[in-house]
Amino acid sequence: MFTVHAIDAEALDSVRRSRKDVSGNAPEPWVAEGGEPLRCCLRDARPGEHMLLFGYEPALPAGTPYREIGAVFAHTEPCAGPDGPGYPADWRTRPQVLRAYDARGWIHPSTRVHDGTDPVGALEAVLAHPEVVRVDSRNVAYGCYMFTVTR
Repeated sequence: MFTVHAIDAEALDSVRRSRKDVSGNAPEPWVAEGGEPLRCCLRDARPGEHMLLFGYEPALPAGTPYREIGAVFAHTEPCAGPDGPGYPADWRTRPQVLRAYDARGWIHPSTRVHDGTDPVGALEAVLAHPEVVRVDSRNVAYGCYMFTVTR
């Protein structure tokens, strides 16, 4: 059993309110063409939706060499969040990197790429390693953060 986490609501509120991302840059306004992955509600954007494109750093322990910042899309205004607790429905067939981390925030060797045929099975296989405390799903082509999974 696992829990899927979207970008933290406080982090999103901070970007929307301050108009600054984690690097101090202004978020870029964006009108969806459709299909852009929204990290606030874990689904693909519909044409015409208003979004922000900004730099985001997933929360890893301080001092880990694996902290990184990447571009993400989120709604311009707060939304209802994910439709449910499981693997995001819009992204089930999307190949992803499942980057596993241990308690120190170091990448665990169970990290793998899944091809989109059985994302839940791939995720469960990574989480089967007792040292793994979290998994970040990332886009294969661009490396962008998608969501976090914990037990």
